[in-house]
Amino acid sequence: MKLSVVVLTMGNRPVELERSVASALAQENVDVEVVLVGNGVDPVPVDTPAASALADERVRTVQLPSNVGIPAGRNRGVEASSGELILFLDDDGFYRSPRLGAYLRDRFAADPGLGIVSFRVRDPEGGPGERRHVPRLRAGDPERSSAVTTFLGGACAMRRTAFDAAGGLPERFFYAHEETDLAWQALNAGFRIEYDASAVMYHPAVLPTRHEMFYRYNARNRVWLAKRNLPWPLAFTYVGVWLTLTVLRERRPAALKPWLRGFAEGWRTPGGARRPISWRTAWRMTRTGRPPII
Repeated sequence: MKLSVVVLTMGNRPVELERSVASALAQENVDVEVVLVGNGVDPVPVDTPAASALADERVRTVQLPSNVGIPAGRNRGVEASSGELILFLDDDGFYRSPRLGAYLRDRFAADPGLGIVSFRVRDPEGGPGERRHVPRLRAGDPERSSAVTTFLGGACAMRRTAFDAAGGLPERFFYAHEETDLAWQALNAGFRIEYDASAVMYHPAVLPTRHEMFYRYNARNRVWLAKRNLPWPLAFTYVGVWLTLTVLRERRPAALKPWLRGFAEGWRTPGGARRPISWRTAWRMTRTGRPPII
């Protein structure tokens, strides 16, 4: 079972990129390749430490003419890959254990129904980690593995058949919630998703709000997510719950104004073809601990 590690980069972190790719190539006792996607940049810029470090026959490169966003960039990486297992790795993240690849290979080989594994994210500086990196409602104990209904986009492994069954990542989203869109469709296709605390990826502690478009895309894509994937009663409940929670949590006009603009944009604009999950899948998600209304 071959592993394809897809690393998406904008070329602004050459030192971290070198570490990221090196950690993937260092996996022991497993067939691994790295697909390095330059999102509007040369993925292997000259005269940087990464240029020589990435000169490995197991590294494939894909250069995109412009920044097409995270989901489209990762989709292009998957198209250029050949492994049965696909791993998405952030260019500033890395694997500390060289045995992670073999562990994942054996997990997927032993369990045909397992579609996606979401990794535990740890701070390389020894910090406590972030609750949002545990993809479930009860996120207080990151060392507890469990079934989940979504996963972390830059810290995951998935079966290629699950990726294909879900239709890949929704490219129109550009950034935010694209993983949940894929996750819900993978669940609808009959696959399971697990958060595995034994599968660890290291990543610096950073806030998603550092991105200028965070609030707008977060709101717009939540509406698109519901419109695309949920039966209408659940879709209206889902966006209503998130609207209420956001207004209660975000009291700053600097955050609420772009969020509400994005929320309105989500209703005005199409997010892609509608493909509602079944009520049976919604019940499975509820039994897992996260009904598709929050």
